[in-house]
Amino acid sequence: VLGRRLSVCFLRLSSSFRLDVFGRVCPPFPRPREVYLPWRSSSLPCPYIALHSGVQKGKHQSAKAHRISERALTMSTQHLLKAVRLGSLTAKNRVALAPLTRGRGGPDRVPNDHVVEYYAQRSGAGVVISEAASFTDEGHGWVESCAIQNDAQEAGWRRVANAVHERGSLLYIQLWHTGRQSHSSFRADRSPPVAPSAIAIGNGRECHTPEGKKPYEVPRALETHELQRVVADYKGAAERARRAGADGVEIHSANGYLLDTFLQSKTNHRTDEYGGSVENRFRLLREVVEAVLEVFPSHGVAVRLSPNGEFGDMGSDDFREQFLYVAEQLAKYDLGYLHVMDGLAFGFHNKGEPLTLREVREVYSGVLMGNCGYTQASAEERIASGDADLIAFGRPFIANPDLAERFANGWPLAELAPVDDWWLPTGAQGYTTFPAYNEASL
Repeated sequence: VLGRRLSVCFLRLSSSFRLDVFGRVCPPFPRPREVYLPWRSSSLPCPYIALHSGVQKGKHQSAKAHRISERALTMSTQHLLKAVRLGSLTAKNRVALAPLTRGRGGPDRVPNDHVVEYYAQRSGAGVVISEAASFTDEGHGWVESCAIQNDAQEAGWRRVANAVHERGSLLYIQLWHTGRQSHSSFRADRSPPVAPSAIAIGNGRECHTPEGKKPYEVPRALETHELQRVVADYKGAAERARRAGADGVEIHSANGYLLDTFLQSKTNHRTDEYGGSVENRFRLLREVVEAVLEVFPSHGVAVRLSPNGEFGDMGSDDFREQFLYVAEQLAKYDLGYLHVMDGLAFGFHNKGEPLTLREVREVYSGVLMGNCGYTQASAEERIASGDADLIAFGRPFIANPDLAERFANGWPLAELAPVDDWWLPTGAQGYTTFPAYNEASL
């Protein structure tokens, strides 16, 4: 008996043989070739697309492909495609559609037919996070982005929520105040953008405005008494989101927008109770979270952070201390999830070693979402390790509207679309025109 067990162990480890389900010795499975993934800087073996890269074409390819696909699915999606609880809500899988600002709302910023179709196409994700939705004239900072400021916009989001729910997914609408990344040309009164301190975005960067690209302006520092009005604006937007049928809202406190600039010492030079210490710099975000919790139950409130990001001319010397403190404090609220842009694909400020999800997990025990540059394999690894509960995918979802289904079935991914294909057009082109995978091609 011992000899037989040793033989089985040897055969399992051998590169020349394998055992089938009945214990018979068989030739090995084809080894997946290394496949280049365009959103990564390197290539790596990808079991889930082995059927399209390691099997020779022929009349029996389809049957073999499906068998290998099933094995690949077992290997690479045992965690990513499982359901996950967000408080009393259940997401059907751990794939999230990351918020992607696409500017398809038109001059009135109303979610229209194209917007509804776009989110419906991508509702294979367990959690659909909307593009950032601004909610005040002061907070607008992107041309023709969808907003949640008036009744027409609220009605548009209701259509989106219905489309997402019909496909069994959850919808979180991201609330967005662009802060110093706005521009006076977005407002009829030409009032300047606002921020915690009068510090402009540097390095000659420009803002895309309704009047074309223009240099960023020096923002006006918000007065202390104005901040309660800002908090009330967030609460009002959350009320509209709830009436629209959203499952929750994600408070955008990342990427150099208003709340992020209050958090970071680089952009917050205030001397009142909203500046100075890490505790004071967290105060505005805390007040916003608590106000929104008066509208949604805790599982309907999420927060997004970007501790490693340099977008918006960000990055502070004390970023590790600040963001670990923020995560630790947010753990007290039992949020739906905390969304951390831990990856570096969106740019890194080089202010020290990047903050990792594992470090965040040490201070945050709630539902944790990672984001930025993940592949199916790396997402599965992060979830399996316990460092994350969900992973958000951004650019891969643009050209792969059925990304979650491709993960589940082992179908290959379309290459990332060139920026000009989806950045410059308006309407459907480059937005809802990317096809789902055609199973017939198997």
